[in-house]
Amino acid sequence: MLSLSTPLCVAAAQTPSAPGDVQRNLQMHLACVRAAAHQGVQLLQFPELSLIGYEPALMADHVLTADHPALVALRQAAQSHHVALVVGAPAVPEGEGAPPAIGAWLLGPDGSVALYRKRHLHSSEEIFASAGTQDAQVQLIAGEPTALAVCADITHPEHAQAARGAGAALYAAGVLISEKAYAAESTMLEGYARDHDMAVLAANYSGTSGGYVSAGRSAFWAPGGRCVAAAPDDAPCIVWATRSDSGWAGGVLSLPVPA
Repeated sequence: MLSLSTPLCVAAAQTPSAPGDVQRNLQMHLACVRAAAHQGVQLLQFPELSLIGYEPALMADHVLTADHPALVALRQAAQSHHVALVVGAPAVPEGEGAPPAIGAWLLGPDGSVALYRKRHLHSSEEIFASAGTQDAQVQLIAGEPTALAVCADITHPEHAQAARGAGAALYAAGVLISEKAYAAESTMLEGYARDHDMAVLAANYSGTSGGYVSAGRSAFWAPGGRCVAAAPDDAPCIVWATRSDSGWAGGVLSLPVPA
């Protein structure tokens, strides 16, 4: 693990998504990138399936590949603003002829592209999506060993445990968590930060998606379990946390509500 004093700034984009409207959602993503870059963010995490909304039934019609215009635009934004992005979108599955995967696309400031496929599916997703097969894919993001997670992954303790075992110092999750589930699932995330001594970042939705009302309250927990920053509600915002010689500090940056 890198020393505490190694500078790092990470953030969760708490955004709404228009159902299946990749172009509109792309504009929201780009606005978030600009705002985060102004804050000095090096890694910006978006919610699950952020480019199409949490709309499992629409996944088959919106499978993205690395050369999709939306991902190309976001790769260019990552490069020009020197920030790594994790965006949610359907992806080609691991198995031939299978339904699409729920992808977390990692777009690096160096132009690189990597894909993590959601490992654990809800039962309601299984007719629309295929699960990935890897629990932990640790990559250096802004110099920090980072493992990605997507929503239901966080409810399986073995997923976070595998991430830590593979050397992750940061566990970054794109989620859609409702008010009903928020207390239990945020407690789990806090527990991963405490028990595995790794930072945990969660980007939740703003508003409603796929028939679910998001609790919002995207958050960052420092290694040891302290909540450094959290959104107070489900309004559009960026929750950021930065590490310096004096430890972790953070805050919430409000975003305009889309028309």
